[in-house]
Amino acid sequence: MAKYNQMCTICRKNKVLMEHYRQKPYCLDCQMRYWDPVKDPKYKKLFKIPKKFYAKSYFLRNVRSYYDRNEELSKKQIDAFKKTVKEMEKEDTKSQ
Repeated sequence: MAKYNQMCTICRKNKVLMEHYRQKPYCLDCQMRYWDPVKDPKYKKLFKIPKKFYAKSYFLRNVRSYYDRNEELSKKQIDAFKKTVKEMEKEDTKSQ
């Protein structure tokens, strides 16, 4: 699938790398602005990752937005989120 840049539909300032045709063109700052604070300690620990991971991965932002809508995640979603974060941490340590 082709990747391309598109302007954020909220702020119209930042460009967003579109990776999928169903992806919403929201920049990281605009998307994070609408996230509610996490109250559940289990999820608070899960979502406490560096902002640069959210910037790199549309999947992580999508899972976080899903949590905001439903206030819970399935076991498979949690496992996939943790796996993705672990892989990104490995990449980050290799690059340093």
